[in-house]
Amino acid sequence: MKLYTATRAPNPRRVLMFMAEKGITGIDFVTIDLNAGEHKAPAYQARVPVSRVPALELDDGRTLSETRAICTYLEGLYPQNPLMGVDFDERAFIEMHDRRVEWYWLLPIANCVRHTHPGLATLEKPQFPDFGQSQGQKVRESARWLDATLSTQDWIAGERFTIADITAFCALEFARLMKFNAGEEGFAALQAWRDRVAARESARAM
Repeated sequence: MKLYTATRAPNPRRVLMFMAEKGITGIDFVTIDLNAGEHKAPAYQARVPVSRVPALELDDGRTLSETRAICTYLEGLYPQNPLMGVDFDERAFIEMHDRRVEWYWLLPIANCVRHTHPGLATLEKPQFPDFGQSQGQKVRESARWLDATLSTQDWIAGERFTIADITAFCALEFARLMKFNAGEEGFAALQAWRDRVAARESARAM
């Protein structure tokens, strides 16, 4: 199999971190240069029409895109150390938390960065700075919710580390580009959680 990925982008990092947590090896990496527009090249678009990373090329020639779908496939193929739940009940609640951080935490962070950071002007045409700034306010609203949650439990979805923590962590690290620092903004529990995740070996997967 081949994983099409990109440096510094949060969604490819989510898959790499997921793989590292599960100890998955033997997948070839193909780096796509987003700034050079390689994700919009005809050869890549023929494989991934929406021109996004990551994407997983399977051994049978099919291509699976979208981060959550790739992780679901890998979880089924490599069931050891489950990060998405062991039964329907746990899977449902972990997915709930993962979707929350994806939609209400990662998405506004990505929108803020893509529309305000000059380095991403080549990828986001046109940029809408006012929209980006408004998304930055939503990031802080979500930070309050996450901080309150993590003040009563160690991990996003409850008692153990899951895919929801991976999503939230990769989002928070990407938020550095919008100059957001949880500790400096008074979110002590969120910062303590971030530091716990950052100490894991998988957090170095890039």
